[in-house]
Amino acid sequence: MKAFDMKAKWAPSLALMAVAVAGCSQKNEGEQAAVAKAEEAAPAAVAEAPVVTVYSSRKEHLIKPLFDKYTAETGVDVRYVTDKAGPLMARLSAEGESTPADMFMTVDAGNLWQASNKGLFASLSSESLEASVPSHLQAENNDWFGLSIRARTIVYSTERVKPEDLSTYEALANEEWKGRLCLRTSKKVYNQSLVATMIQTLGEEKTEEIVEGWVANLATEPFSNDTKAMEAVAAGQCDATIVNTYYFGRLKKKKPDVALALFWPNQEGRGVHVNISGAGITKHAKQPEEAQKLLEWLASDKAQGQFAELNHEYPVNALVKPSAEVQAWGEFKADLVNVEAAGKLQADAVKLMDRAGYR
Repeated sequence: MKAFDMKAKWAPSLALMAVAVAGCSQKNEGEQAAVAKAEEAAPAAVAEAPVVTVYSSRKEHLIKPLFDKYTAETGVDVRYVTDKAGPLMARLSAEGESTPADMFMTVDAGNLWQASNKGLFASLSSESLEASVPSHLQAENNDWFGLSIRARTIVYSTERVKPEDLSTYEALANEEWKGRLCLRTSKKVYNQSLVATMIQTLGEEKTEEIVEGWVANLATEPFSNDTKAMEAVAAGQCDATIVNTYYFGRLKKKKPDVALALFWPNQEGRGVHVNISGAGITKHAKQPEEAQKLLEWLASDKAQGQFAELNHEYPVNALVKPSAEVQAWGEFKADLVNVEAAGKLQADAVKLMDRAGYR
């Protein structure tokens, strides 16, 4: 009887629960149908845009405008870390497979060659880059490509030197320049690269003879940078020096009336020594395809003008003209030796300069 009473007592409740469960089931089915219908009507979710990370020894003000432009054109975000080339290469080596860097960008073929020699780059195949960058301004193994050109040439005092007094890098070692020459320190890669390419063309013995002549003709101890060397010429401490052209451009912008001018040496021979800034895709890039697209864009006519103009340099892409300011310096014949020699012979150049007493 008790059992009966219990059953009778709970029967209405059980019936109500069954109705409620059925109602919930119908409600869930309705909600699911509504959600499915909404998903069908909604546009497909936009995939998150890729991010390319660049390690760069070029300063922020020289790369940010370009990266911002690329992002505006493509929607691809470009993030970057800036530091000197040596620390960045050490960082890439230490990080190994865990590095976030997709691209390494630096100045001077000597630095690019070192990065390649350390195994930090991935070889790439690109018809676009091959068409944009001359063969002597890229790695033979396609590890890196030049993006801008800088000439390392002679700057002289227009008050004490006539253009006809100048001819070649070699001539600055002659007796007539005794006590009249200023140079930047040999510790900077730019001078190491100049001497390395001279070794490539002239041989080690002849090059050492020339460097010894430069040292004998120094008016003062070598300077820490190109700007100080030019300022010494302007101040009358010496009459000529050897600098990268963009330093001349910066100084002229700051001091338009400075009594200095550029001279293009070796025009009857091998031509003016040129070097590059450039970049390559890192070996462990997380976004290698996107990084290659960025590199190709930087070498294209879409970016070359701005890339070079930001630092008073020359475009590597022959389809793009230099800025009006750079064009005003005049045309010159460039040395076509592959700039990779700057890296391959860098150690030999350093030893040679040390033997010659060039500090």
